Amino acid sequence: MAQGNHKKLLNKKIRKGDRGYPMATVAFYGPNQESASKVVCAIISYTGGDPAPMQKWFSLSDLRKSDKVMGEILLFIAENNVKTVSMIKQIIGCPHEEGVDYPEGEYCDECRYWRNRDRFTGEMLH
Repeated sequence: MAQGNHKKLLNKKIRKGDRGYPMATVAFYGPNQESASKVVCAIISYTGGDPAPMQKWFSLSDLRKSDKVMGEILLFIAENNVKTVSMIKQIIGCPHEEGVDYPEGEYCDECRYWRNRDRFTGEMLH
């Protein structure tokens, strides 16, 4: 595939809609809503199944703009015979993992932007 077309091909797969399982989910995470420093692609094999396998990519630059990473996501999807691809294009939270990078039930000290903020809308919670 020509350089620069990976994002276009990924979006084409997303537009095909629900074609059954296995399904891939692609989600972006970052310290704020401006730059995605982490992307996760998880494969779900059947309804109610746990996501496995899962691949993660990290960068200091915005991964949504990385054709190389989009190509690697496409390869991961192909290797797992995925029929359906789902992706949330906005950043949906902190790239750090609760219980791994910071204690369960607490906020990440490195990503204060997400403290008391709805991860899907970016709006402050009451």
